[in-house]
Amino acid sequence: MSKVFVITPVKNAVDSTLECANAIAGSNYSLKHTIFNDFSTEETKSKLQTEADSIGYQLVNLEEITDTPSPNYKLVLQMAQKEALSNGIPMLVVESDVIIKENTIFEMMAFLEEFPKSGLIGAITVDENDNVNFPYLKFKSMTKNVIKTDRSLSFCCTLFSPGFLKAFDFMELDDTKDWYDTFISKKSLELGFDNYVLMKTRVLHRPHGSRPWKQLKYTNPFKYYFLKFWKGMDKI
Repeated sequence: MSKVFVITPVKNAVDSTLECANAIAGSNYSLKHTIFNDFSTEETKSKLQTEADSIGYQLVNLEEITDTPSPNYKLVLQMAQKEALSNGIPMLVVESDVIIKENTIFEMMAFLEEFPKSGLIGAITVDENDNVNFPYLKFKSMTKNVIKTDRSLSFCCTLFSPGFLKAFDFMELDDTKDWYDTFISKKSLELGFDNYVLMKTRVLHRPHGSRPWKQLKYTNPFKYYFLKFWKGMDKI
């Protein structure tokens, strides 16, 4: 029986997604992995369907469930929460631009077992040179192995405890937002849980690999903020 439910929301970037899925399949922990395909191209959809059995993940095509245009992160979180709760297991988000290690999930689950009052547990993100990178640059200078934090966690590679999943119904998430990292991080604290970042549990992160337009934040910030505020994209 699976001991953790791993989910990966996907919007194109099929090569990085398959690399992510292969890394999850190589984990030394019992898991179920579902990729939620959020209106990707037909080419991406076809490749994901072709590789599903050989790699070992379930594919859910959101176009078969909703007419709401991408991003559908709220729907993904709601569906995943329901399945995790029905199986009585934690939920782990591993985004498609993240590559975990063989021991990543084992280490995160071991920490949860030791600290059952955890709400969210995040693995620190690093680049190819093992340097802490976006979105956790705020913790770059930290020397502790474990950081208990009131600051927002990113969902790049984040474990949701069963206790928190039971305490807060994702059906209450705000329909006007696209992303929920900040809101859910705060909600976990409000409900009396503790949030942690594990500095020794390091995962490779290639920022925004699944949504290349967000690279504009660094290369053309004017255009990025035009899309964000005037076009209503990337609402958090």
